[in-house]
Amino acid sequence: MAMAGPGAMEDNGSMERPPILTMTEAALTRVRELTARADGDVLGVRVSVKKGGCSGLMYEVEYAKEKKAFEEVVETQGVRVFIDPTAIMFLIGAEMDFHQDKFHAGFVFNNPNEMDRCGCGESFRVA
Repeated sequence: MAMAGPGAMEDNGSMERPPILTMTEAALTRVRELTARADGDVLGVRVSVKKGGCSGLMYEVEYAKEKKAFEEVVETQGVRVFIDPTAIMFLIGAEMDFHQDKFHAGFVFNNPNEMDRCGCGESFRVA
């Protein structure tokens, strides 16, 4: 008997897609905190990838007050992350984390699609 797993064939013969994005407990906690104290109705956060930085691409995280056309929604333990459709190809298989120390606090992405990061860690490049 074959076991289903990542990349396994579904009953309809198509390949399962890996999750677009997973989240660590630290990221889940931080998104919950941010959405609880946000002004107005917030459904979750939106992750997009924008051109910028010395390596060419930057992650952007903002409040999501509505679901936009063609967005994917990743829901984990009640936390919703809306993925901008232009960012999907850059994020498949990535993990969203949250780090905080004495000098910096922010979301960090562990992304298997990254080929390089700039020295300051604010931007990345894909092949």
